[in-house]
Amino acid sequence: MAEKVVILGAGESGVGSAILAQKQGLRVFVSDLGKIKDKYKKILQQYRIAFEEGKHSEDEILKADLVIKSPGIPEKAPLVKKLREMKVPVISEIEFAGRYNNAKTICITGSNGKTTTTLLTYHLLKEAGLSVGLAGNVGSSFAWQVAEKDFDYYVIELSSFQLDDMYQFKADVAVLLNITPDHLDRYEYKMQNYVDSKFRVIQNQTPDDFFIYCADDPVIREELKKRHIPATCLPFGWTEAPENGAGVKGDNIIINWKQNTFTMSIFDIALQGRHNTYNSMAAGLAGMVLKIRNEKIRESLADFKGVEHRLERFLKVHGIEFINDSKATNVNSTWYALECINKPIVWIAGGVDKGNDYNDLKDLVGKKVKAIICLGVDNHKIREAFSGIVPDIIETQDMKDAVRSAYYLAKDGEVVLLSPACASFDLFENYEDRGRQFKTAVREL
Repeated sequence: MAEKVVILGAGESGVGSAILAQKQGLRVFVSDLGKIKDKYKKILQQYRIAFEEGKHSEDEILKADLVIKSPGIPEKAPLVKKLREMKVPVISEIEFAGRYNNAKTICITGSNGKTTTTLLTYHLLKEAGLSVGLAGNVGSSFAWQVAEKDFDYYVIELSSFQLDDMYQFKADVAVLLNITPDHLDRYEYKMQNYVDSKFRVIQNQTPDDFFIYCADDPVIREELKKRHIPATCLPFGWTEAPENGAGVKGDNIIINWKQNTFTMSIFDIALQGRHNTYNSMAAGLAGMVLKIRNEKIRESLADFKGVEHRLERFLKVHGIEFINDSKATNVNSTWYALECINKPIVWIAGGVDKGNDYNDLKDLVGKKVKAIICLGVDNHKIREAFSGIVPDIIETQDMKDAVRSAYYLAKDGEVVLLSPACASFDLFENYEDRGRQFKTAVREL
């Protein structure tokens, strides 16, 4: 009898896993506690895959030989606890797809910048003419592509939640951009647990694999002292480039790999700002080890068109610039946004707090922010952190109200910045929904 696979969550990753499992001759059952989106329901029906929505039938689920769970379901969910007690293997979509994948994988993680770096790396490989898929937190489901496509490479963005349920999977090229406190609510508020999660990106690597990491990140530096890394290590940072790795000299980024040196002015890179220079070095290094020609790397770094909802300079209304940085769901992302704007800012912030410490922002906020518009169900932590630093702090409960309030407070030559530093789930479906509502509200001014 074929193995029984239960998939918890019927979003992009769950439905992709179901298709791959069915293709492998496994018995599949999909269960979603919420309502399944119509487009996914149609696909499950089309493939004749058994599913349920609005509930989890425990008697059915606990009979599974293998459970693939959505990264959004926390470890402390009662059903997950029961499965663990019964020693039923619970894995992620990426782990499952990895079992059937023969393509090379470039896996990118970090607290900030991973979507930008993933899309940039994908752009670079695609422009170089490689057969490449985009998966993980962006693009289509990895499992779905493994089931139905035949790529030679995958560029995969990995969140810590996905990494937590990965065991045998191996990245051929692992990229670790930075580690700053994020999602600590999922890690018992212990930073080391979160650090360990991020470092899972290099598990199972061999001397034939590559580990690209930011040498300027203090948490990564400390962690490397404790670990033996079998892969070839390629650091990048804001210092002179090592023999194998990347760095900055004057106004140029330099990337060295096996006697090949790549040089490019930081002013010619499409993505401006210090954090984006890091992202570009990481993507460039990945390109170098995959033997992409220097000219192609240069072209791709120069013509890449950023990421929607990430420091997206969206529109000017009566001289006021509106910037959509809805993707900034933690303090560190917002720090980057505030740091790279050199005009007075009306800052729209708030949402679901993930254990945020706003102390790191106080200095920048004091220098640059003239007013804060709180946009969340509970804004007391933002008010507490910045009252006395910013003269105007205004409470709002919906995007239209927030945008209108910001517009009245901003003047010609100033910036309205949506950079929430929080998750979006109190008032919005996700950060994309929040960003789209922001853009709609700005258009209606």
